[in-house]
This record gives sequence, C-alpha cells and structure tokens, in this order.
Amino acid sequence: MITFRPSVPSLAALAVAAAVMASFVVTAGAATPAPGPTASPAANCNINSVSRKLGPTYVTSLKVFNVSCARGVSLVRAFHKCRMVKGKKGRCTRTVQGYRCAEKRGGIKTQFSGKVTCTRGRASVVHTYTQFT
Repeated sequence: MITFRPSVPSLAALAVAAAVMASFVVTAGAATPAPGPTASPAANCNINSVSRKLGPTYVTSLKVFNVSCARGVSLVRAFHKCRMVKGKKGRCTRTVQGYRCAEKRGGIKTQFSGKVTCTRGRASVVHTYTQFT
C-alpha cells in the first residue's frame, strides 16, 4: 500500500528562509544612508579597557542612543561618583550632566548588580555594573 504524505517544510528550513528574508530587509535598508551626522543613533560601546576604572567594581556593558560613546563613558563616571558619595551601596538621586537616571538593582549580601538608564531628550545612555560590597 502506498501512502501519500504532503510535503511539510522542516523547522530548520523555515528558520533558514526567515534568515534569508531578514538579510534582504537589512541589506535594502543599508543601501541608503540616513542624512545628518555620521554617528549611529544606537551603539554598543567597547569598554573592555576601562571597565574597572569607571567607578564600581565592574561596568559590564554600555549602550548609547543619539550620543557618542565618549559622552556615555563620561556620564557613567559622573553617575558613579554621585552614587559613591553615599557609600558603596549609595544611590544617586540628582540629575547627572543634565541626564535623569533611573537604576534597578538585584544581588546578594556581598555584591549587587545594577542597570542604569539615563535620559535627556532623545539621548539616552544605558549601562550595567557589578559592585562588590
């Protein structure tokens, strides 16, 4: 007896097709550069060489939107200087370089990690850090 099985694409084949289609969309968008400044509106900044020199034990990531990485690093330093006035577990409750910053934390008794989002108009700087107590 012969049975008929309809052709159903595998999940892997669908994933490959979706990736190919996404690459066409990305390529089409990259063909026309946006007018205005050459700095990209969003950037993941490479902070490997300064991650332990910005205030807390470690700054683990830095992402900037509509602002330069250099400005982001400067803001991170200023934020942690403000925070450390109240001790290692302190919080910065004022504006820093004209940015309003919000912080979320979690951790254990000997260390904590935080995610800080600082905004000023359309510009924003987001960084994560770990502080040993």
